[in-house]
Formats: sequence, C-alpha cells, structure tokens
Amino acid sequence: MLTVRRVAPADTLRLDLVALRVDSVLVGGRATAFARDSARIRILIPADAGDSLTVVVRYDGAPADGLIIRTDARGRWVAFGDNFAQRARYWIPSIDDPSDKATVTWTVRAPSDRRVVANGELVEEIPLATPGGVARTLTRWRESRPIPTYTMVIAAAPLAYVDLGRSACGRSDFGGCVRQTVYVEPEAVDGLPGPFAQAPAIMDFYTSLVAPFPYERLAHLQSRTRFGGMENATAIFYADRSVRERTLRPTTVAHEMAHQWFGDAVTETRFADLWLSEGFATYFAALWIQHAEGDSAFRDEMARTRLEVLHSPVTAQRPVRDTMETDYLALLNTNSYQKGAWTLHMLRTLLGDSAFFRGVRGYYVAHRHRNARSEDLRDALERASGEPLGWFFDQWLTRPGYPEVTTRWRYDRGSHRVTLYVEQGSRFGPFRFPLTVEVEEAGGGRHRVTVPVAAERSQRVVLPIQLNAPPRTIVYDPDVALLATFTAR
Repeated sequence: MLTVRRVAPADTLRLDLVALRVDSVLVGGRATAFARDSARIRILIPADAGDSLTVVVRYDGAPADGLIIRTDARGRWVAFGDNFAQRARYWIPSIDDPSDKATVTWTVRAPSDRRVVANGELVEEIPLATPGGVARTLTRWRESRPIPTYTMVIAAAPLAYVDLGRSACGRSDFGGCVRQTVYVEPEAVDGLPGPFAQAPAIMDFYTSLVAPFPYERLAHLQSRTRFGGMENATAIFYADRSVRERTLRPTTVAHEMAHQWFGDAVTETRFADLWLSEGFATYFAALWIQHAEGDSAFRDEMARTRLEVLHSPVTAQRPVRDTMETDYLALLNTNSYQKGAWTLHMLRTLLGDSAFFRGVRGYYVAHRHRNARSEDLRDALERASGEPLGWFFDQWLTRPGYPEVTTRWRYDRGSHRVTLYVEQGSRFGPFRFPLTVEVEEAGGGRHRVTVPVAAERSQRVVLPIQLNAPPRTIVYDPDVALLATFTAR
C-alpha cells in the first residue's frame, strides 16, 4: 500500500514495476482502472479522490532482480533487498528515483527460523498460527524518515544478533544514544565485533563533526548481494565473503556509516550528482583515518586515492558530474568516489577547516531528509566562506581530468628570491589552483608558502621569501592537497 499526496493537477499516477503480474489496483479502497506495460503501471486517479490518497497494488510473481533470493554457504535460503541504482522497481511498486523519497513500513511473513531485519525501528514480531506447518512469524519494521527507494531493504536469513551498545549519547535526532547492532550468520559470530569494533567511535566522530544521527538506530548486516557494502538507511549490508573470511576493513564500515548522512538523509536529486553521496562517504572515511590514526596516515590515504584517480581512464575521459551517462551503475567509478572525495579535500584546503565544515554542516541541515544538487553544496560553502566558488565547481565537476604540471625554478642572487616557472599540459587544459611548495635552504631551514596558479598554459611565479643561497630542494604539494601530476625539469 502507498500513501500518495497530489501536489499538482494530475489524473494519473505512474509507478515503476517491472514484469510482475498486477491483479488489481485500489485507490481509496475502491477498484480503479490501470494500464500496464512491461515496466510501469499507470493508475487512473478518480476525480473525487482528493489530494491525499491510499493506493493498493495487488501483484505477484518471482522478481528477476532487486530482491535477491539464494542459498548461503550451508545451503539455507536467504533473501536480501538490493535496489541500487533503480532496481527496487523489480519488486516494489514505487516511483523508483532518488528524487522521490518516502517513509516505509515493512510487514514480512517468513519462517520463524529466519530473522527479518529492515529499515527503521522494529515494531513487532508476532508468531502466526500455522497448525501442522512450518512455524512462521510476522515481523514489522517502520522507517519514519523519508529515504530513497535504493536504500529501502529487507533481510530474511538465519542471522545471529550482536549488540554494539550505545554511542553518540545526546547526539541522535531521536534523543538519547544511538543503538548499533550487527547481524551475521550464526557461524560468523565468533570474533565479533571484529571490523565493527570501531563503529561506536565512528558514530561519535561523525555526530560531532556533522550533525546528530538522523535515524532510529543503525544495524550492520552480513548479506548476499552484488556490492561490497551498501548504505541502506539504518541497515547497512556488507558482502558475505568479507564478513565470513574476516577481510572487511573498518574503513569500509566508516564509508557506509558516512552515507547515513550523505546519500541517505541528504540524497542527490539526480544520479549525475552521485559524488554528493559517494565522494562524501569516501572523504569522510579518510577523515576518520585522520581522526583515528593521525595526519600521516591521512596523507597516505589521500595519496593512495590520488593515484587511483590519476591512473583511471574514466577520470581522463568523463567529468564527475556526468549528465550523459544513462547506465547509473557505471557511475560507481573513480569520478564519483575518489575524485569526488578529492574535490571535497581541495575545497577544505582552499577554504580552511572552519569555513569548510561550517558549510558542510549548513548544507546537511538545509537538505536533511530531502534532495540536493551540486549547486546546493556550492551555495552553502559560499555562504560559509564568503568566497565565490563557481569557478571551482565548474573546473572540478564539469571537466574531465586534472592539472598536469611541469615546473622549473631559478634563483636570483640579486633579489635572493626563487622564481617558479609553471606550465600546464594541453591534454585537459589549464586549471586554477593554489600551489603549496616547501623550500629547503642549503643550511637546512625550511619555508612553506602557497602561491596562486592561474588557469594559463604557462606562467611565472616569484616566491614571497628571501634566501641567502639557492635552495637545496623544492617539494611541490608537500601536504598532498592537490589533485595533479608534477614533473620537475
């Protein structure tokens, strides 16, 4: 059953539903006419139905996708929702688009030896009367916050329960502390919490850095779907094998947890802006590394992801904000993840921590439980910093590639100054960026300066420091803060 609100004059409701057979449709409890093709239902809305109405679609069949039913390593059947990007339509009548978010209540009848977990809060578990048959239980979960269809899921499997306790006390939208749990196959319980041991601390960190946790609670589940991790709201799924073979990394947990704020609570309006989900999650996982392991580990992580971008043919050929790509699964690439994260990292470097995080928090609060576009993030950061950022968003989101920088330097003994000669390659065209250099004097002293580089093929920059002798070395981008290649002559 769907509860629908009409916000514009319309006499037809269109729902996505692929292949499954539709028996009937009721609007406000009355049977109504509908048209069916292989991918959609078009439902006639009676003239007297009002603007708030209930729609019941009666349908059946075996889903070809979206709800994945298979057997586990011990031959037991399991079922998991797996909806990204637009695969909810294979089993849920819905408007299967990230721009249309909704609350959801799941009522599932399943054998009692299968635990059912879904979005939101557990409402009830009721044993059903099954004389002479397999014992069955009705389980109901309710998510009270609107979420996109690609994060609406259920799990039905032989799952054991491990309590991670409470954290982020006083920093939950529902008051009190945030409850976290882990659901795994009974054979995987030994050794837990394992990679989930840091989840309470990650929750403390994110709720302090961004905003209170936006949902009722958070569960981490061992699943059998196509992704290594999937950020379903309040019910994160992790690949079965990574849990079973103890290869799941805490950074993956941090990535999926960050999605609860960015992707789930604030959802991209269009998949072309998927970097607002995946780029944020990738960068906030790196911020967790910085918080937990220090600046050196953070720089190593950013250097690693930079290499992934520089070696990616996708990044060289397509922009981050890829409005031409219609295969949305193809957007799960280095542009959305690593280059998206680097776009945030360079914004942080450009604006400073105070303005950057103030802007991110403002963006989150303004669009929580709603949708957002890249322009919305730009507006929030401009308000927080007082800086115009149109040029930055244009060059890093709408153009492929990155700066390819060739440098040389000359020391002037008369002025005691160093002049840099900066050239940018023609493959991607020139970019505008701040360039930090570290100059080591012959005597061992070090100077770190940041100079503006214009979007020009070739330029000359005089460093604002004086030296008594030619420098011993010059290191470009010592803090790993610029997505670029450097070649010294």
